[in-house]
Order: sequence, then structure tokens, then C-alpha cells
Amino acid sequence: MTDFDKRSTARRRRLLVMFTPSLSPSLAAVPASERAAALGRKSRFWNRIARKYAADAIADVAGYETTLKRVQDLLSVDYDVLELGCGTGTIALRLAPFTRRLRATDASTEMIAISREKLAAAPTPNLSFEVAEADAPAVAPGSQDVVLAFSLLHLVDDLDYTLAVVAHALRPGGLLLAKTPCVGEMSPLITRLALPLMRALGKAPPVLCFNAPELQAAIVRQGLEVLAVERHGTRKDKDIRLFTVARKPA
Repeated sequence: MTDFDKRSTARRRRLLVMFTPSLSPSLAAVPASERAAALGRKSRFWNRIARKYAADAIADVAGYETTLKRVQDLLSVDYDVLELGCGTGTIALRLAPFTRRLRATDASTEMIAISREKLAAAPTPNLSFEVAEADAPAVAPGSQDVVLAFSLLHLVDDLDYTLAVVAHALRPGGLLLAKTPCVGEMSPLITRLALPLMRALGKAPPVLCFNAPELQAAIVRQGLEVLAVERHGTRKDKDIRLFTVARKPA
């Protein structure tokens, strides 16, 4: 749902949703009406903050550029690439020249509007921006060489479900490239006090709380092989944003 620097078993996940103890249900079992209502609430939150978010400065420019370079080196002009949760499109615009085609999606209509404004100012023929939720990107099975997910996986309703969608979209040998805040590694004072308060005040969206091993386990559960786990932050405090490279077996 955002640009990347700005989540048991498949049916029993001990992840904290919205920073309160609960289980994350399988989206496959959630009625369509409930999913639509949840998506509407989430979209309204991101629509409301989109313009402010677009104007915010990158907190760790060096770490941001390190990740961009790492991703760029894994792409090819022969690759079809899907970005989930593209936010205001900054990353897609940077990476599109290194792909055959990049389809960037986000559930927020306002985020996509901003992305299209940027695209109009810097036309990139092989890049398109589309409104679509991360759990239903509307791509053919096995059609993508790479799926990008930057600062997204902690914001989805069901981590396993979203990763299953990713695996379904990838071709054999295709890559998932994700940079994910592992909120479960933050101080309990933040996760149990500050963030719930921000959520109650409308300053934060629902968030999944997991750590690095839990994220990697979820990726493996969906049949993907984790090839690399890195942290690119350059500030003195611990970087909770995990950069992960995972591959669908050939």
C-alpha cells in the first residue's frame, strides 16, 4: 500500500492483527461482503493521507538507494514484473526501465492518481498503474517473472493468503522481492501502546505484527524458497525492514 521506505499454520496464525491478540483468518473463508467493507475502510485511510504521504521525505536515503540497486540487479529487460501496493509510484518509475513490462497496482485510488500524474510527467511506455488490491491483482497464473512488494506484507489482511497469490502469479523460477517492516521486532511500548493509540485516532492502518523468522516461515509455507535475507538500513538504530529474495521452484 506504500512505497517501501515510508504478515501457525495456513489456518492458525499467531500473528497480532491491529496490535491486539487475535488470529488472522483465511481470506478464503471471509464473506465477500466483509472483505469489501474492510477494503473500503483501508482504501479510505490511504486515500486520505496520500497527498501528504507523497510529500514526505525518505527517512534513510542511503538504505533506500541500496535496496533499489539490489532490486535493479535482479531485474531484466526480458522480465514481466508486477508490483503490489505501489503507493505513489516512485519505485515503479525508477525500476520500469530495467523490465520488459511493469504493472504497478494499489488499492488506493488516490495513490494511483498520484502515480499516474508522475507517469504523465515522465512517460515510461512499459509502465502502467492500476487500481487493484494486493490479494486480487487480476493477473494470469504463472504470468510474472518478478513480484515486488515494498512495505506491503505487514499491511495485508492475511499474510499466507497474499503470499499464495504471489506464488500463483509467478512463473517457475520467478522471484518475490519484498521489503517488509517486521513490526514484531519493535519495542512493546510501541506495538502495545503507541500504535494502538494511533490507530484509534485514525493515524495508522490495521497492521500485522510478526518478526523476521515468522515472515520467512510464511514465505516457505507457500512453496517459495528464501534465497536471501538482508537489512539495508544505515542508521544506528536497528533496521526492522527486512529485504527478502524468494524464488518459486522451477
